[in-house]
This record gives sequence, structure tokens and C-alpha cells, in this order.
Amino acid sequence: MPFKLVNIGFGNVVPASRIVAVVAANSSPMRRFKEEARAGGKLVDASQGRKTRTVIITDSGHVILSAIQPETIAQRFASDEDGLPAGSAPLGEKKGRKRRSS
Repeated sequence: MPFKLVNIGFGNVVPASRIVAVVAANSSPMRRFKEEARAGGKLVDASQGRKTRTVIITDSGHVILSAIQPETIAQRFASDEDGLPAGSAPLGEKKGRKRRSS
């Protein structure tokens, strides 16, 4: 059985089978949950210094922070086998930016 990975942004991936919940990070209970995980040594910050938008909770009790919107991660979780939305570049490959015409 292939190992499905979910892209949580900036080249970071999480095994889909380990994810218990994907929640927004902007509530007071989630802030307290993050602090408890930090104190217990179970916090993984994958936000690359950006504002944390999503808290991912795993079955091992680890709490993973991501700067990607929870809806985006949920779509990736439900998408194709490599955890990337259809039409996106595989890990390590950059897509060209589209420029807006003025």
C-alpha cells in the first residue's frame, strides 16, 4: 500500500494516515493547545516564520503548525495520491508565477 503524504506548505509533508484533525489556529483553545504541545515537546512548527493559520493534530499527540489555510490543506488531504492538488508542481519543483495584466 503506498504511503500518502499531504503537503502542508513550503516543502513540508505529513503522512495522511497520522492526521487526526486539521483546525484553524485563531481560537483561544487552539492557542492554549499549542502552548501545551510546546511545553510537552510535541510541537512542530512548519510555518517557516509566517503567521500560523492551521493546527494539525496527529495520532501521536504531535501538533504541527502550518501557514497554509485549513481549507487548502483539507483539499490536499482529499486530493490525488501525492497529496498535491491537481495541476500543482511536485515537491522540489517551482511553478512559474502568473502575472496580472494592468
